[in-house]
Amino acid sequence: MRIVARGGKIAAASKAEGTKRGHFTYKFGFLSLGHRIGTLARLVLNVRGCDHPRISSNQRGVLMNVNRTVSVDAEPYSFEFEPAHCALLIIDMQRDFLEPGGFGEMLGNDVSRLRSTIEPNRRLLAAWRGEGLQVIHTREGHRPDLTDLPPAKKARGRSKTSIGDEGPMGRILVRGQPGHDIIPELYPLPTEPVIDKPGKGAFFATDLHAILQSRGIQKLVVTGVTTEVCVNTTVREANDRGFDCLVLADCVGSYFPEFQEMGLQMIKAQGGIFGWVSDSARMLAAIGRSAIRTLKLKVEGHE
Repeated sequence: MRIVARGGKIAAASKAEGTKRGHFTYKFGFLSLGHRIGTLARLVLNVRGCDHPRISSNQRGVLMNVNRTVSVDAEPYSFEFEPAHCALLIIDMQRDFLEPGGFGEMLGNDVSRLRSTIEPNRRLLAAWRGEGLQVIHTREGHRPDLTDLPPAKKARGRSKTSIGDEGPMGRILVRGQPGHDIIPELYPLPTEPVIDKPGKGAFFATDLHAILQSRGIQKLVVTGVTTEVCVNTTVREANDRGFDCLVLADCVGSYFPEFQEMGLQMIKAQGGIFGWVSDSARMLAAIGRSAIRTLKLKVEGHE
């Protein structure tokens, strides 16, 4: 579905279903301004996040004014950002951690707890891309020769199989191996940077900070796994470097429910000592409100 303007009238074009093939057009020029805005709002919300196979992200178009402040309901208080200066940072959504038969499950973990984050991340990523906003992915892993793997990390856990050894999906946490790659549901676009990190935090021994600075990013929406390890470490590193972080609770996950709860509590404690916590529904609602406001101003001729 696409929204078009013809001679000052608002129109929406959609492909007809059933026996009526081709295109038809609804014209709203005879409606009041309020009715036109309301109709457009419903169209925006129907198109946004729509999984119809005929509708691709580039057909949705960029609806949001990326320089206008967006406010998201969050704890300990609202998180505000300008989309042009905010990036979605997706942490370590890798096959070895999330897929059955991977390294995480081999260690005895219930990967379904992490897999519950895939769908909310997928919806968020689709909306974020649909607005043309910036996305960055990370992967934890090491060089094939393991020269960036500290002996202490290799030995930790005293497992019979550890980092660098052959696992269910190739060598465990080694760059270029199948298990090291990002899950297909959230696979990066060619234009989206992928940060290969050797540690828990996304800033340690990477060029993430330089990328954020060069792109004018000041705030981060953080998702991924695991909440208490790589997500928390990255948020704390970002906080020390002057970035504001919003963590979406349903888009981050842990193998351990108690660590999930405490990991989020620590981020928002003491007035947001490390950042803010919200969820994907509230973020998507904020994006929708911003797009509708932009449309309203365009209809009224203010933008």
